[in-house]
Parts: sequence; structure tokens; C-alpha cells
Amino acid sequence: MTTAIYTHPDCKRHEMGAWHPESPERLQAIEDQLIASRLDSYLDYREAPAADPAAIARIHTADAIALIRDNVPSPGLALVQGDFSSPVGKHSGYYPLDGDTSLNAYSWRAALRAAGAAVAATDAVIAGELDNAFCAIRPPGHHARPTEPMGFCLFNNVAIAAMHALEAHGLQRVAIVDFDVHHGNGTEEAFADEPRVLMVSFFQHPFYPYSGAQPSLRKIKNTVNVPVPAHTKGDVVRKLVTEQWLPALHAHRPEMLFISAGFDAHREDDLGQMGLVEADYAWITQQIMAVAKQYAKGRIVSCLEGGYNLSALGRSVAAHVKVLADLD
Repeated sequence: MTTAIYTHPDCKRHEMGAWHPESPERLQAIEDQLIASRLDSYLDYREAPAADPAAIARIHTADAIALIRDNVPSPGLALVQGDFSSPVGKHSGYYPLDGDTSLNAYSWRAALRAAGAAVAATDAVIAGELDNAFCAIRPPGHHARPTEPMGFCLFNNVAIAAMHALEAHGLQRVAIVDFDVHHGNGTEEAFADEPRVLMVSFFQHPFYPYSGAQPSLRKIKNTVNVPVPAHTKGDVVRKLVTEQWLPALHAHRPEMLFISAGFDAHREDDLGQMGLVEADYAWITQQIMAVAKQYAKGRIVSCLEGGYNLSALGRSVAAHVKVLADLD
């Protein structure tokens, strides 16, 4: 199998302060663990392009895009390098978007690279160049609403890629699997009225962003939300995947699968209180791959979301990628 890793140095340049858990060191931890696990030689490393703003506009409003583009702090104009532009910085230091999400001088570039990685991976997988891909990107995306950034997220990378598969490539059905410890409220909102997209997820509840568990939302036909309490371990998650995710995925028969790959449900991650380990992420990936092989020619694009304990993150991504690359 051919599995690619899409990433770009710009994704390490976005940062929100030394205190912030969504740090550039997350990507370095992944890179180091892939090397330490001797997986890197089996992977096709590709540089993420900048996303076409038109692809982003399929999900996000013009105002949401402008909010990020037009509030990049100085040095702003000095960051222009050929394939996309950044406005003159109106601010210095960090520009706060909400209580835990800020822009620095590189955030616009990083956000375009993150969305661009997801779109480019989608193109390559659909073209048959790759079997699947993992996008080692930041900022993450699944909290970004169509109308505003939120919760460490600027653009909703997975949603942008899924809509690109539908609109640019003409796929009829896709599925999004979200195993982050937090509910992917932005993704759910983007596709709440879109029957071509099935979203399946579990998430700790009650927990940020305090969504996804409402009875009215849980009855939406194209959404399978499974809220679980704190301290839920892998055996419970495997049971809910088997009993709730898989029947919905088989009924939907997706032509491509996208993964919001958050690893903060790991038992060592302090931003959540769940109890998953690397073997659980590997098992979940195996189930997703089996569905992809049955209905989608094996086509999967996985995008990094959460995961903040650096050691656990690196090990979990390695377990995930090892399965994607069929190296077990």
C-alpha cells in the first residue's frame, strides 16, 4: 500500500503562546515517533500546498475567512511568498479570536497549508496515486464552524476535504469518522442538512464544547453521536464502534472516508479524561479500513485534530499510520 504523510513547515510556525497545549511541538513529536518506529521509510512524504480559498469557501463564509486573513498580526506583508498572500498586519503579537484561540503572524499561512494538505490528499487518493494519507497538520479543524473559528481551530480541514470530494470529484456519499475526545461541533454543523455525508463520532460528555448530546441532534439520520462519560476505556469504545458506528457506515456505503484523528482520548492526555491506548486507535483504524475496502476502494484521508501529551500523541499516531500503511 502507498500511504502519504502531508505536512509543511508553516504548520509549525503557527503558535498561540508558550503556555498553549496546541503547540508546534506536537508535529515534532509525531515526526520523531515515526522515525523512532522506523515507519518513515515506508511512507511517501509530501509537502502540503496552500488551499485555494474557493475550496475553503465551500464550508466557511466570507466573513469567517476574512476574520482570519485580515487580522494576521505583524509582520503580515513580509510573509508573502508567491503562491498566496497575507495582508498588512493590523496587530502585533497575538490576535485573540476566542478565549483559547489566537492568531500569530504565521496563522493564515498555516491554516491554508492545513486545509491544502487535506484537499491535496483527497485529490491524490481519488486519482489512485495513493491508497490513503495522513495529514500531520495544525491548526486542527473540527471545532471551526462555518461562520467562525473556535476551540484551537481556524478552518475545518476535514469538512473542506469532504466537500471537495463531493463537489470537485462528484462522489455521491462520503463518511467522516471523528474519534477526538471533544465533539466535532463544527463538522456536524457544516453537514447537518447534507445527506451525502455521514458523520460518526464518540466524545466525552459533558465536556467542551458541550454539544452533540442533545436528543434532537442524535436523531439526525446522517449523524451518529455517541457521548460517553469520563474515564471510559477502550473496551467500551470498541463495543460502541461495533454496535453503533459500523451499522451506520455499512448502511451509508461511503465512497470515501475521512478521519478527524484526535488522540486526546488517550489515558495519558490531560485535556481529556478517557482511557484509550495505542492498541485502541489501531483497532479503530482497522475497522475504518475494512469499511473503506468494502465500499470506497480503500480511500481514506486522515487529518490530525487533538492530542496534547506529546509522547502519547506520537505513539498513537504511529499506531494509526502503521495500520493505514498495512504494516502490522
